Amino acid sequence: MRIDAVVERPGFTLEVSLEVPAGTTAVLLGPNGSGKSTVVAAVAGLVPLSAGTIELGDRVLDDPAAGVRMPSEERGLGVAFQDGLLFPHLSVVDNVAFSPVARGMPRREARAEARRLLDELALGAGSTAAADLAGDLADDLADRRPRTLSGGQAQRAVLARALAGRPDALLLDEPMSALDASVRPRLRRRLRGLLDGLAAPRLVITHDPTDAFLLADVIHVVEHGRITQSDTPAEIRRRPATAYAADLAGVNLLAGDAADGLVRLLPARPGAAGGAAGVTLRVADTSAAGPVLLTIGPRAATLHRDRPSGSPRNVWQTRVVAVEPLGDVTRVVLENPVRLNVDITPAAARELEIDSGSELWVAVKATEISVAPDPA
Repeated sequence: MRIDAVVERPGFTLEVSLEVPAGTTAVLLGPNGSGKSTVVAAVAGLVPLSAGTIELGDRVLDDPAAGVRMPSEERGLGVAFQDGLLFPHLSVVDNVAFSPVARGMPRREARAEARRLLDELALGAGSTAAADLAGDLADDLADRRPRTLSGGQAQRAVLARALAGRPDALLLDEPMSALDASVRPRLRRRLRGLLDGLAAPRLVITHDPTDAFLLADVIHVVEHGRITQSDTPAEIRRRPATAYAADLAGVNLLAGDAADGLVRLLPARPGAAGGAAGVTLRVADTSAAGPVLLTIGPRAATLHRDRPSGSPRNVWQTRVVAVEPLGDVTRVVLENPVRLNVDITPAAARELEIDSGSELWVAVKATEISVAPDPA
């Protein structure tokens, strides 16, 4: 799928170019109002392009210069919008089967496919997921009507409908937004497995970095109607291109003034790099001078209950303001005197008995701090 889209609206212009190869999942990650949903709506045929083209395989879906705009129902897409509606007069299983039936699959086969997907998403009686998921997920909801579902259950049914019918491409708009926090991690892993089983290109939009980093093969960061960075999740974690991407990735960007291997941190600038006035950090790059940006990876710092001994040159006492489980890592957000994101293993978090409000010591080696001239 190739997207070269320009959409002009009063006070806002979207201009993006990206390609989603078959069998891969691309995630558009950005804040609310950045234009992510407009991209999906354009691909789905719900928003006309002002300029550009959208192609799926050898088919041109949109080309305003040539007068081409394929009707939504002819595009062969599986779509799950954040506020996606279910047909109220159909059962959940028949809602999901509607998509493959519309694409020509026999009804019995379509219902079997629908039940398989509902089981995968813990909505069916045969669900292998239900046993290890909490609360209402253990119920068989396949034969119930949509009005009896919770918001999270309805969203999972909409997801199943989008996945059914072997679509030529899959579009998912905030697929995890309505799910309870207690079940989101396990269903996220199940969704990743379902996506990996599709040969079609998949385009997912989200503002949640956890969804992006765990679902994506490639992440496109969208800010103010433009793609500001496109790379693998690992590369975006290592080398975020903007302050927004750095914050999402947990990478710490700090602004300061450098001289003789020391950097005096400056107050945070709105929407840009953070800092802490009056704090000085030692760095390995003794040639750095003047305004600089420091990058400290979320795994570069270590946390301790007592003041650490040894070689770290930058050691200070700090306070925990948030603890965020992110699958195989736990993100610890620190502040006072320096706001930092630190990623540790869940086992280390348990051993240190970390909770919001905990007083800890943090250590960062000078060699773990990257220094670059501040372009601002």
